[in-house]
Amino acid sequence: QVQLVESGGGLVQAGGSLRLSCAASGSIFSINAMGWYRQALGKQRELVTSITSDGSTNYADSVKGRFTISRENAKNTVYLQMNSLKPEDTAVYYCNADLITTWGLRDGYWGQGTQVTVSS
Repeated sequence: QVQLVESGGGLVQAGGSLRLSCAASGSIFSINAMGWYRQALGKQRELVTSITSDGSTNYADSVKGRFTISRENAKNTVYLQMNSLKPEDTAVYYCNADLITTWGLRDGYWGQGTQVTVSS
């Protein structure tokens, strides 16, 4: 069994910052890419940013220069530092991990989501 637990969401004023964390635990052999997605009310879930096991990153154009993803492989944890937040960043943020379990299955796993609300 694999679990992804997110933390760090909340309410912040426009221009503020938040840091999200996501820790993966359970029957994990290795983790390939980890990423953050978000889903605003009435919209489809979209990729915000991702990071590979060797540290390569990519970002959605809407967050480039404002958000930074990082990970600690030893802790199976990924972080999302969000600066200069805008009201349009308001969404539920989901962590995703592309991993291989101890029984050899490769699959994508999701966290439960954490709400980020940016007030204007």
